[in-house]
Amino acid sequence: MKIWNKGFDNDAQIDAFTVGHDRELDLLLAPFDIEGTMAHITMLSEVGLLPADDLAQLLPALEELRKEALEGRFTISGEDVHSEVEARLTEKLGDLGKKVHTGRSRNDQVALDVKLFTRARIRATVEKVARLFSLLQERSEACKDILMPGYTHLQVAMPSSFGLWFGAYAESLCDDLVFLKAAWDVADRNPLGSAAGYGSSAPLKRSRTTELLGFKDLAWNSIYAQMGRGRVERMVAFAYACLAETLGKFATDGCLFTSQNFGFLKLPDAYTTGSSIMPQKKNPDVFELVRAHCNRIQGIPNDIRLITGNLPSGYFRDLQLLKELYLPLFDEMDSCLDILLYALPDIQVSTGLMSLPLYEQAFCVEEVNRLVADGVPFRDAYKQVGQAVQNGTFHFSGALHHTHEGSVGNLCNAQIADRFKALLENFPFK
Repeated sequence: MKIWNKGFDNDAQIDAFTVGHDRELDLLLAPFDIEGTMAHITMLSEVGLLPADDLAQLLPALEELRKEALEGRFTISGEDVHSEVEARLTEKLGDLGKKVHTGRSRNDQVALDVKLFTRARIRATVEKVARLFSLLQERSEACKDILMPGYTHLQVAMPSSFGLWFGAYAESLCDDLVFLKAAWDVADRNPLGSAAGYGSSAPLKRSRTTELLGFKDLAWNSIYAQMGRGRVERMVAFAYACLAETLGKFATDGCLFTSQNFGFLKLPDAYTTGSSIMPQKKNPDVFELVRAHCNRIQGIPNDIRLITGNLPSGYFRDLQLLKELYLPLFDEMDSCLDILLYALPDIQVSTGLMSLPLYEQAFCVEEVNRLVADGVPFRDAYKQVGQAVQNGTFHFSGALHHTHEGSVGNLCNAQIADRFKALLENFPFK
């Protein structure tokens, strides 16, 4: 029976449509819903709305359910996780189970569950990003003296290095961490006690549940606590879209650089896939799938906006569909991070690339700068080198002299590491 039952049965087809995928998706929220209930009834007891003896029986029962949820043994046969928890408590403890919903609504319950879930998943993501950052920096340092051509417009442009290339993606993760911290801050405000969006006449102490659940602060205004539904998900999804952009671009480079036309990188044979018709093929499906997953993740903020963009204040059932977009994105991002962490140490880089005649013109700017150092005005030096290229007589011999911060000869990995560490320390995971 539904917790909102009024004495009549719902039409079966209407019921199936309105419940949707809640039973499956709410399993992801179950541990957090139970934790929220534990905090809520603790507060109810402290303000005199639940006898201490009742609390003493309810908390152990909830802890058992929480353990089931964490171990993957929790199931939902009712409408959603909220009704399932209440039904299980009532089955075990009788009327005590019917007392846990005092002063709250499923609206603030699901808002709370999503925020608790989000904080846990952001923490897991940030820990993986930190590992990826370290790995990229390690590869950057190890490859800092191995040159490769840099491109603009997909035309050979100037000398680069694998150290510079790996290091670029490490620094990109610094900016991604900025957005992940903003996402954490948005999720780190407690909506519990806002009920259906207009508070409650029960003498709740919302600051107490905020403390018990480890939130930094309250979502103070009850209406805004509900208006945050969809807004929170979109902001967090945007942060993940920024991270997806970094990983997707790296994967695109990987696809390009492992092709025979470039030959800059090589995946171990065991990391490639083959063709059913072409026996020579060793395809970089790892990179291609990371790119596709990341492209899909980048579309999620807009998909959320299309559901919520024209809703007035207050709760609407439209918001239920957010779960289908939002909750799976964390596993999708995890899969991309995990496979890159697995494959990155074994990606092989090519040496001796810049000795190939194909890339000699990448040293044109080096020759211009050499002439400038000898006293030739820049524009004249530019014309001289351009004419030599046009005539087919351009040749460069010598070494690179890149010394400025962030160049091939001065990667500034230590400074980038310091920035990443400072950003990481902003997260209050402790």
